[in-house]
Amino acid sequence: MRLRIVSVMCLMLLLSGVQVFAGGSAEREGTVIGISKFVSHPALDAVEQGIIDDLSARGYTDLRFDRQDSTADVAAARQIASKFQADRVNVAVGIATPNAQALQSAIQGIPVVYTAITDPVSAGLVEAIDQGSPGIAGVTHRTPVKDQIRLLMEIHDIRRLGHVYSSGEANAVYLAEQTEAAARELGIEFISQTITNPSEVRQATQSIIQRVDAIYVSTDNQVVAALSALSEVAMAAGVPVLSADPGSAETNDVLIAWGFDWYGIGRTTGELIHRILQGESPGTIPPILVDDADTMEMILNLDVAERIGISLPQSLIDSAERIIQNGEIIRR
Repeated sequence: MRLRIVSVMCLMLLLSGVQVFAGGSAEREGTVIGISKFVSHPALDAVEQGIIDDLSARGYTDLRFDRQDSTADVAAARQIASKFQADRVNVAVGIATPNAQALQSAIQGIPVVYTAITDPVSAGLVEAIDQGSPGIAGVTHRTPVKDQIRLLMEIHDIRRLGHVYSSGEANAVYLAEQTEAAARELGIEFISQTITNPSEVRQATQSIIQRVDAIYVSTDNQVVAALSALSEVAMAAGVPVLSADPGSAETNDVLIAWGFDWYGIGRTTGELIHRILQGESPGTIPPILVDDADTMEMILNLDVAERIGISLPQSLIDSAERIIQNGEIIRR
């Protein structure tokens, strides 16, 4: 009789173990999208929201997002990648180069998607821009650096162009090289200063501000995260700033912001994730390149122009999607 009771108890324990294990899995039931974002600023936030909105509109009834922010800390990005691997998310998404690199390094057996990255080849994420890579796919954009600088030259006399960038972010280094090459082709001097984290942006800008006629800000996440510091220094010196990130321009003293619609890039990324969830292998999907001028938007700050004494052509004003005047944002 005691043997029977023990056997029943053992069976109950075994069943209990199965139930506990199933319960642990149930917590992860459904479709979980792990999103690892490098730092919170308007551009990357818009990409993240675009992803969420696109997937949420596709009729998934079991969709859940695990949203993580590494606060511009590469070590934190690695920790997030390890978390996603342990949690076995359905798709791991890296917003910006350091986080995508961390995911690619740590993740095994889970599709990785990258986005908001200028050059996935130089970042080591893919081998070629025109073919897929095993286990990873993503969305990339081609910033028209030369056209952006040329636009600034059309409204202001520029002989020396300043540029602050992060020396530790592949995307930023690539864009700095592109900026230097464009400046050389346009016949202007390139003066740069590097940083290693956003807290250094103010001092870096101060170190070059007296030697430049304008500052170009790329889609460097560490610099954009501290754009207020850069623009304050530039404004105090009467130096115009052109930013490639329209999303951050509304709240900072940037003369011109001309760049991609980051929310739209997020929606494109969401579509890619949907394809993978539907069974398409990421290795068969080449990098999705966003470079159409129709996906770009321009913001002009007429208040800044007046304060630093620059007259903007009416034709340029008419072409802008958003204008800031008398402290108000006018959307076209």
